[in-house]
Amino acid sequence: MKEIELFYLTGCPYCQNARRAVEELTGADSAYATIPIRWIEESREKELADSRDYYYVPTLYCNGEKLFEANPGQGYEAIRDGIRRSFDRVLREK
Repeated sequence: MKEIELFYLTGCPYCQNARRAVEELTGADSAYATIPIRWIEESREKELADSRDYYYVPTLYCNGEKLFEANPGQGYEAIRDGIRRSFDRVLREK
């Protein structure tokens, strides 16, 4: 199974929504729970974060391809839907 890299910042409310969404989605669908997720705190792994092309967090990548990047003002539902679409794509491309 391909791994998702999820870039986040501690204390970021959008990232807190992403964590909540991941917990909700993986709890509701066992297929989602099989996807390995590497949580990358961008201020702690600056070199890796700088190697990716994104501006906002949370951002999800798989095999170097951006799957989702949150935008300012997005609520929980929009972030959850972006993560769900990312999960669905990873599962389709097993």
